[in-house]
Amino acid sequence: MAESKSVELDKIRNIGIIAHIDAGKTTTTERILFYTGKTYKIGDIDEGTTVMDWMDQERERGITIVSAATTAYWTRSTPFDSTQGKSSGQAEYRINIIDTPGHVDFTAEVERSLRVLDGGITVLDAEEGVQSQSETVWRQADKYKVPRICFINKMDKLGADFFNTIKTIEDRLGANPLIMVLPIGVESTFKGIVHLIEQKAYIWGSDELGAKFDVTEIPEDMKAQVEEYRHKLIEKIAGTDDKLTHKYLEGSEISNDELKAALRRAVIAYKLVPIFAGSSLRNKGVQPLLDAVVDYLPSPLDLGEIVGFNPKTNLEEKRNSDPSQPMSGLAFKIQIDPHVGKLTYFRVYSGTVTAGSYIYNSTKNIKERVGRILLMHANHREEIKDAKSGEIVALVGLKDTATGDTLCDEKHPIVLEKISFPEPVISLAIEPKTKADQEKLGFSLKRLSEEDPTFSIKSNHETGQTIISGMGELQLEVMVDRMKREFGVSANVGAPQVAYKETIKEKAEGEGKYIRQSGGRGQYGHCFLRVTPKPRGEGFEFIDAIKGGAIPSEFIKSIEKGVIETMENGILLGYPMVDMEVTVYDGSFHEVDSSDIAFKIAASKALQIATKLGKLTLLEPIMKVEVTTPSEFLGDVIGDLSAKRAQILGTEERGKATIILSMVPLAELSGYATTLRSMSQGRASYYMEPSHYEEVPKNIIEQMLAKSTFTGRVSAQQ
Repeated sequence: MAESKSVELDKIRNIGIIAHIDAGKTTTTERILFYTGKTYKIGDIDEGTTVMDWMDQERERGITIVSAATTAYWTRSTPFDSTQGKSSGQAEYRINIIDTPGHVDFTAEVERSLRVLDGGITVLDAEEGVQSQSETVWRQADKYKVPRICFINKMDKLGADFFNTIKTIEDRLGANPLIMVLPIGVESTFKGIVHLIEQKAYIWGSDELGAKFDVTEIPEDMKAQVEEYRHKLIEKIAGTDDKLTHKYLEGSEISNDELKAALRRAVIAYKLVPIFAGSSLRNKGVQPLLDAVVDYLPSPLDLGEIVGFNPKTNLEEKRNSDPSQPMSGLAFKIQIDPHVGKLTYFRVYSGTVTAGSYIYNSTKNIKERVGRILLMHANHREEIKDAKSGEIVALVGLKDTATGDTLCDEKHPIVLEKISFPEPVISLAIEPKTKADQEKLGFSLKRLSEEDPTFSIKSNHETGQTIISGMGELQLEVMVDRMKREFGVSANVGAPQVAYKETIKEKAEGEGKYIRQSGGRGQYGHCFLRVTPKPRGEGFEFIDAIKGGAIPSEFIKSIEKGVIETMENGILLGYPMVDMEVTVYDGSFHEVDSSDIAFKIAASKALQIATKLGKLTLLEPIMKVEVTTPSEFLGDVIGDLSAKRAQILGTEERGKATIILSMVPLAELSGYATTLRSMSQGRASYYMEPSHYEEVPKNIIEQMLAKSTFTGRVSAQQ
């Protein structure tokens, strides 16, 4: 067993690489691993030899599906200790990296990674600029206040435009970019960068691996441009620091070390976003990016206190990044490993966790034993004795811990902020092919849903089918594929179905009575319910407004249970009900005959009557769709989208292509990839992500009711 290589807290960086699909996240991570000496051969996505995309499905599809964690060590290529704001010896930094997926179907992987990271690198495509998913992950990073650096990748690509990409960062992300480097050459002539603080040119020669580069003087033809942008850089950095503002206004010289120290503070306070550039595929520009990670992104010490609450007193508690404090941390990912079993990825926020010790899961109020602690390198691992605050490790041996649970010292309990995940928008029916597959199916689905919180499972009692739901067709396809490969389960899969929801439009009341007398003890339950619509996305709330003991308090729970079960099974078309408040305000009971089951049935009847009077309606998921098409097909594409009930939000030109922004009901998008390809001779592409839920038009509800075999059917009311 190895001791974790001891690195001081201020020399640790926990970073994530986030971006739109195909911007070059995994390629950039592979280069970082090569230059930090973690790998001896650069992995290639097209060849399926990457370290971070280690799953078979990832290598076959050339996309990242699960976020992979790895640890690497970096010694700066130029000596500067940013934490002290002065030049220093060659300190070694430990960088924990999480490479996240870019595909929106795997949004949970990005969400949970950002929750535990201290800093991020946003990779952008120099030709495309800020794309839809870049915006989505940027907003997710904003939610968790993650300081970040931008890396403008693919500078050697045809159509690459450094300054236009920076304009899209300002316009679309509302960020405050700080240009740190200027590219030397563009497209096929791109060969390096000029570092504006160092005032040196970094030139990568023909060396394929790019590990060696020459630091030279600034090219003559760039001196005026460098002078202009360096002046802007000093002005921007000085504007974030009172002392430097004073110096700048007096015209005094500001040293590079002062600039870097002030920039570090500004990045951590999220006032500035440093911009770097390069080409990961051509191995150019990655080393200065690594230097920037250690210079400007926060260490666990820079983040100050982590806030939670004590589950016993419900009072706020705080913890510092200090190994001597009581242990606390967050389980942010569960992974099923064929060799080790269940791996729990864990970010330690305070204290130390030791292999073989017991820890307390304060979210579930249970004790768990840590069998082993692993330092992860994608799917390779190194066993260590303990993990201190600021580290990201994988724990083996935890049985009941789930994503978002807090693990801590039992004597000093604390519950940290959980991770929130979006609702699934698409589902499909799945059934085992043989009796032997029947048992394995339940086990495999349970394991997969532990790994991915946006993947949910439900049984349809009427048809005997299992319904799996997720964020998109790709996610469900991958899950079914994993069931076959990892768990050996063969299953028949139905066509993807849209995850509709039911709700009401008006306030209404209903009475439910269940009386049965058949010799001996009877059954008696009676209640009045009031239903009130709530704004979209606000969920369900149950209110007990019984006065004077009209219904004894022990039966209120049964009424709530009856309401929840009826809502889950739906009333109009069998879809779950959402966004409503249900109040029990009156009723009656029988001293002898009243029972839990009687009140449960009475509540179900009352809810059905009330919701029918409250104008039941159907909600459908609306997708944000962005189509990129050559201008000659613009009319056809817009016409086709309009026929799909799309709301066209606008168009914008980007190079020779036109981008159409629209909101389209998911129900209309089945097979859209094929339609779009045939309409544009294969030249148009699209990207979509869930946006919100909206009411389904009345005529479509009527058509759905006519086709439905759902037994609880009622007519849609407008």
